[in-house]
Amino acid sequence: MSDKLWGGRFELPTDKFVDEFNASIHFDKRLYRYDIKGSLAHVEMLAKQGIIKPLEAEKIKEGLLQILDEIERGDFEFRTEDEDIHMAIEKRLKEIVGDVGGKLHTARSRNDQVAVDVRMYLRDVVEDVKKYIKAFLEVLVKKAEDNINVIMPGFTHLQTAQPILFSHYLLAYFQMFKRDFERFDDSLKRLNKNPLGSCALAGTTFPIDRFFTSELLGFDNPTENSLDSVSDRDFVLEFLTNASICQMHLSRLCEELIIYATSEFNFIEFSDDYCTGSSIMPQKKNPDVAELIRGKTGAVYGSMIGLFTTMKGLPLAYNKDMQEDKIPLFNAADNLLGSLKIISPMIEKMKINREKMYEAASKGYSTATELADYLVRKGLPFRDAHFVVGKTVKYAIDKEKKLDELSIDELRQFSELIDSDVYEYISVENAAKNKNSYGGTGLKSVMEQIKNAKQFLQAI
Repeated sequence: MSDKLWGGRFELPTDKFVDEFNASIHFDKRLYRYDIKGSLAHVEMLAKQGIIKPLEAEKIKEGLLQILDEIERGDFEFRTEDEDIHMAIEKRLKEIVGDVGGKLHTARSRNDQVAVDVRMYLRDVVEDVKKYIKAFLEVLVKKAEDNINVIMPGFTHLQTAQPILFSHYLLAYFQMFKRDFERFDDSLKRLNKNPLGSCALAGTTFPIDRFFTSELLGFDNPTENSLDSVSDRDFVLEFLTNASICQMHLSRLCEELIIYATSEFNFIEFSDDYCTGSSIMPQKKNPDVAELIRGKTGAVYGSMIGLFTTMKGLPLAYNKDMQEDKIPLFNAADNLLGSLKIISPMIEKMKINREKMYEAASKGYSTATELADYLVRKGLPFRDAHFVVGKTVKYAIDKEKKLDELSIDELRQFSELIDSDVYEYISVENAAKNKNSYGGTGLKSVMEQIKNAKQFLQAI
């Protein structure tokens, strides 16, 4: 005969390996606080509704709080045969308070129980993610302000394109992580719904008050359909999608900084306490933290794809496959939170090599577009100007000169529209600082972006 809490239907005990294969206790035990919190709210509701007696409810609550204390002291034994955190707590509760502990599971199922646990866990994770993103946004704005006039090359295809302000570059990432913040914040509208009371799949005949438990647990309101409530993992998938986008942004930034930290670029230098050395090459200073953030992106993507694949063919309502939601969720949350936590101080302590950035911005004929725009202002159609400047660049390459090193006579051989004022337009400084179209890299535009960024940070 089965010794499980659900064992009345079964004559044979569960095969030992089935116990191991079936169990989730080894990873879902981290939900213990949420499981106990949900149970405390549930039992309070049962007493309020007259489903159990007030004294029974008090006894159950005392037992639950004792279990919480045991777990946090490290005295609680998590056993494979208990299957999951819900059964482990319920079994221990019955050991502490006796048969009355069995009344806790009235008008609920492990199906709605795990759904509410995961929602509460994820709600806290999202708030932590938002906190870390906000801290990083503040670092980006401060770094941009401190380096407001630093000029660097902007790239397309990783080839020098046009001079930009380094502050403009940092604020591009501000926009990315601002969108990440907004995505996570918006997801709370769908996440913060209470499935508790949906039971196995069909609700219950007991006169429960799901609005009361929602209020106790800080949910906006109960979920509206019991079938959907226990089978829905959209909120996990949405988190994993948002986490993948955010981790991708982290990876892109780290990839660029790894390149910029090389001796070939030497645009930036990571602080020693965010690097490691080589076991064989004494001179090495490796950007391991940035590389690890980049490397963890694959694990976050894998979590997202894995759960999408798990969910894609499941019929309503709950299926055991859905137990597989927790490992990818926990892994993605841990990787994202760790990456966000470490990126802020790494960027904050990063040194900027202004001279190297400026030198690089002066190469690669990065002001060629400015010369074309100059000719357009003189009345030449842009496509004709583009052709003229292309010929001019080819000449400069052959002469091994920069554009602003060409004499006025050399420039005029390509267009008589060119005059001595051209040098004002093709200087690296003016090319970077004068693009003040809305959202551009010009100094006035960047200062406006910083002002807007600060307003956003004050509002969240």
